[in-house]
Amino acid sequence: MRFLAIDLGDKRTGIAVGDDELRMAQPVCVLEIPIGELLINAILKTIEEQGVDALVIGLPLNMDGTPGQRVVITKAFASNLEIATNMQLYFQDERLTSSAAEEKLSGSGKTHKQKKKIRDALAAAEILNDFLAQL
Repeated sequence: MRFLAIDLGDKRTGIAVGDDELRMAQPVCVLEIPIGELLINAILKTIEEQGVDALVIGLPLNMDGTPGQRVVITKAFASNLEIATNMQLYFQDERLTSSAAEEKLSGSGKTHKQKKKIRDALAAAEILNDFLAQL
């Protein structure tokens, strides 16, 4: 089964893909589109291009495991996305995924602007790797 992972952000949303056979995720892109219908349309296009079977969206929990402030926004978006795609959607704890992505970029030699363009896609890949490791 092929999965598309989403690291939802207000301005930028990271996208990654991977499958349950190889259990590896790879970053695809960062969609610089605010949360809403245009973002859903861009994700639908990416789903078609990547040939995925299911979705994984990062759930922004606090460090103690309780729901963060953004959980309501994330779940509302996920509900709309699930309706639009008619695909199975899974939530995955996204704690420390942005830190892991930042760590991978720290020694890359990329400029701040270059890092910004890929950081969220790397975070989405971290979310998906965590999800795939639990299968």
